[in-house]
Parts: sequence; structure tokens; C-alpha cells
Amino acid sequence: MKATLEWQIACGADEAIQDSPVDRTSLPKAEAPPRQAPAREAEPDIDSVAVARTAATAAVDLTALRAAMEAYEHCDLKRGAKQLVFSDGNANARVMIVGEAPGRDEDIEGRPFVGRAGQLLDLMFSHIGLFRTESDSEKALYIANVLPWRPPQNRDPKPEEMKMMLPFLERHVELAGPDLIVAMGNHACLALLGQRGITRLRGNWKMALGKPTLPMFHPAYLLRTPEAKRETWADLLSLKDRLRK
Repeated sequence: MKATLEWQIACGADEAIQDSPVDRTSLPKAEAPPRQAPAREAEPDIDSVAVARTAATAAVDLTALRAAMEAYEHCDLKRGAKQLVFSDGNANARVMIVGEAPGRDEDIEGRPFVGRAGQLLDLMFSHIGLFRTESDSEKALYIANVLPWRPPQNRDPKPEEMKMMLPFLERHVELAGPDLIVAMGNHACLALLGQRGITRLRGNWKMALGKPTLPMFHPAYLLRTPEAKRETWADLLSLKDRLRK
């Protein structure tokens, strides 16, 4: 049984949908019509964005912000993820990287960009002297995501999910106070810039949340499209040059 499970994981299965298998060969049993529940007053709609904004604004530091995000109950992604993925690296870094959402490896470890894409990210930025493990803020990186919980099956973030979590990201940037932001991929650009179309946006400096922001290809895209690494190298050199100013 253990070998069978390991084989399924190697094939890409990483979560169980149900506790027991479904017998799809048997005929469905006739069920009695459900009883009508007594009518009750409809609960008032909750403005999940306003709740997020209030919680984020009240956070006085990054520790409090993480606690506020842990306590936030209005994003359904929280119910399917193993844990919240808050950040990694040096919070005093001049450069803050914003990705889109955790994947399987990040959900397991609780840190952003730790899978194959994360290894490539570390390699990319090491070539311009920036590292997430560096204590010197001039050479350090700080990394976070638009969404702190893994979407099921690594699907794309939904607009309503990004909208409700945006106040937390805005406060995250405000509390970390980087000099520059790198928006990794389409969804980070959509959250920070209100724009998508990374092949058009990449390499062009923008302003987001009051910070100079550089859109770049996501490392996962570079793994699928290695020929795009040439443009990414140009973007890294542009970032290096901007840090000298």
C-alpha cells in the first residue's frame, strides 16, 4: 500500500478528495425527499474586503500582520491549505519580490518559492548579488505572495480571492518598506498594477504602492520557456542598475 501511494505521488497526486472511494458501478439508492427546514432570516452579507482592510490596518508590525492573516476566516483557500505561507528572507531588504500564490512544496514547508521555481529564483538573483539568506539589507531579498494559501491543484488565483487579500499585501509592503518591488508574473502584476500581459509589461518599470516596481517573468514560466531567460537576464541587470541609484 505504501508503494502504491508513493507511485501515485510520483504521478502528481498530492491530495485526497474524499476519505473513501466512490462506487460508481452500483445503482443509486432511492432517497426520501428532504424535510423542509424552518425558514430563518437571511444572514447579512459580509464585506470580506472591508474586514481584511480593517485587520490589516490594525497590524502594527509584520508579526501582528501574520497573526491577522492567520485569523482571517473569509478566504475559502484557508480551508484547503495545510498552512499559511507568509514570507521568507530578510524583511529589511531593499528588494521585495511578490509572487502569486504558494504551490505544493510551499504549502508543505510554509515558505514561498521553495520548489523548482524557487531554486531557479535563488539562482537568478544570486547572479546580481542578491540572496534571501543574506543579513545585509543591501544584498538581501524579501519574498511574499499575493495569496498566502495554496489554491487547490495549483489553479490560478480567482479575482475575488486576490481582491480580499490585497489589503494584507498592501500593509505587508508598507510595513516591510522595501525600496523596490519585483512583480513576478501576471497575477502579481494584476494585483499590484491592475494590469496583466507579462510579455508586454516585463522589463518596464512602473509604480505600485508608492514603490518603483519591475514586472518579471515568473520562474515557473522560465522552466517551461527557457528561451525567455535572455529577457529575464536583461531585467535582472536593470534591477541591479536601479539599486545603484
